[in-house]
Amino acid sequence: QVQLVESGGGLVQPGGSLRLSCAASGGIFSTYTMAWYRQGPGKQREMVARITTASTTIYADSVKGRFTISRDNAKNTMYLQMNGLKPEDTAVYYCKSSYGPINYWGQGTQVTVSS
Repeated sequence: QVQLVESGGGLVQPGGSLRLSCAASGGIFSTYTMAWYRQGPGKQREMVARITTASTTIYADSVKGRFTISRDNAKNTMYLQMNGLKPEDTAVYYCKSSYGPINYWGQGTQVTVSS
């Protein structure tokens, strides 16, 4: 059983920055593909960014050039650096771990971008 805990969300003005963290426990973090998802008001959950065990990354078109996903296997933690935030980035952000067909989700952290 893997436990994932997100942190770092909050209220930020348009153009601002936030850094989300996802701390993992209960498994071998370095063996998991990790990802950030988000679900905005009235919207479906969507993938924001993903990072493999080899630290290969992929981003949704909507966040390319603004968000950076990274991982620190020594700290069992994944990060999402979010710059140039826009009101449409407002959502609950979730982290997800994947090992083959087995997925685990965190509880989410709220990000609100508003002036």
